[in-house]
Amino acid sequence: MDYLLLVIGFVLLIKGADFFVDGSSSIAKRLRVPSIIIGLTIVAMGTSLPECAVSISAALSGNTGVAVGNAVGSNIFNLMVVCGMCALFCPLTVSRSTLTGEFPFSVFVALLLMVLGWISMTLGRIDGVILLVFFAGFLFWMIRSAQKARSESASDEDEYEIRPIWQCVFYIVGGAAAIAGGGQLVVNAASAIARFFGMSQNLIGLTIVAFGTSLPELVTSIVAARKHEVDMALGNVIGSNIFNILFVLGISAALHPMVFQMENIIDIIVLVVMSAIVLCFAWTKQKLVRWEGAVMLAMYAGYVVYICLR
Repeated sequence: MDYLLLVIGFVLLIKGADFFVDGSSSIAKRLRVPSIIIGLTIVAMGTSLPECAVSISAALSGNTGVAVGNAVGSNIFNLMVVCGMCALFCPLTVSRSTLTGEFPFSVFVALLLMVLGWISMTLGRIDGVILLVFFAGFLFWMIRSAQKARSESASDEDEYEIRPIWQCVFYIVGGAAAIAGGGQLVVNAASAIARFFGMSQNLIGLTIVAFGTSLPELVTSIVAARKHEVDMALGNVIGSNIFNILFVLGISAALHPMVFQMENIIDIIVLVVMSAIVLCFAWTKQKLVRWEGAVMLAMYAGYVVYICLR
C-alpha cells in the first residue's frame, strides 16, 4: 500500500507542478511582472507548503528538532539538487539584479538564523518575531519591484498567449493543492518504508522528510526550466529558501521555542558555504552551466554521506 501511495504522490507532484507553472507564468505575463518576481513569491510559497505544514506541525507537537532540520535540510536540497538538476536540463541564466539582491539576501537570512540560534542555542518567540519582520520586509521589497517592473513595461506591445484569469487562478490553486497533497503522500509513504527497513527517525528527518518536502520545488523548477522559464525556476529556489527560514521557522518559533543542537549549527554553516559557492559559480558568467550543476549534485551527495555517518 505504501508503494502505491508513493506512486500516487509522485503523479500529483508532477501534474500539480505543470499546472502551477502554467498558471503562474500566465499571471506574470498578464500583469507584466517578470517571471523571477512570480518565482520568488507565488511559486516559492506554493511549493513550500509541505515544509510549512511539516515544520509547524513538528513545532506544535514539541518535536522542534524535526522543524529546524526539515527547513535547513530542504534549503540545502533546494540549492544544490534543484538548481543542479535544472542546470543539467537547461543552463540557468542569472540576472545581475538577482546576483546583487535576492541571492545575497538568501545567504544573509541563513546567517541570521545561525546567529539567532547560536546565541542561546534556542530559537525563541522573540527570534521568531524577528524572522517574521524580515519576511514582511522581503514581501514589501518584492511588491515594490513588481510595481516598478509593471511601470517600466507599460509601453511594451508584445503579444502574449494569455489564459483567462479564472483559468490561471484554477491552475495555481489546483496545482498548489496537488503539490501539497502529493508531497505529503510521498513523505508519509517513504517514511513508512524507511521505518520498515530500520532507518532511525533522525536520519529519516534529515534525508527522506527534507527530500520529500522539497520535491515540489524540484519538480516545479525542472518543469519551469524545460518550459524555458529559467527565471521562474531560479526564483522558486531562492524564494523558497527565504520563505523556509523567515516564515516557516519564524511561525514555528513564535508558536513554540525551538532548541538548537550543534548539528543544526553545522548544517546552517554548510548551507552558507554552499550558497557562497553557487553564488560564485553564477557570478562568473551570470549563469549556471551543466558542469557546475554536476559539481553541485556531487557536493550534495557528499553532504548526505556525512549526515549518514555522523
